Amino acid sequence: MRDEAFLAQKAKPATQEDLCVAQDLLDTLAAHKDGCVGMAANMIGVNTRIIVFDNEGRYMVMFNPEIIKKSGAYEAEEGCLSLSGIRKARRWKNIKVQYQNEKFQTRFKTFAGWTAQIIQHEIDHCEGVLI
Repeated sequence: MRDEAFLAQKAKPATQEDLCVAQDLLDTLAAHKDGCVGMAANMIGVNTRIIVFDNEGRYMVMFNPEIIKKSGAYEAEEGCLSLSGIRKARRWKNIKVQYQNEKFQTRFKTFAGWTAQIIQHEIDHCEGVLI
């Protein structure tokens, strides 16, 4: 999906009916693994709060992710499959995320460094933020 008007919409909450979207996202991420480390559902044309990303060599899915704690602000430059070029973004070195797993159980997990940056980029997609 490259339509910036669509990508700029805030995503609706994911439900159990969206489990197939998560599988589509995982398949799409795997197909683009050479140039992509994370995806949000709106990148495949579904405006739902689901992200998938490379978590240190293993793909992880999050439904309805929210950053609830962050520290260590820095400036980054990022690319995106849905947008052309490299863009600047403010990121955080450490984040704590509240999300739901595939059974829609609420979970909390802390991430740092590169993985934290990927997650922030994908959550921006869910918020309709174009970097």
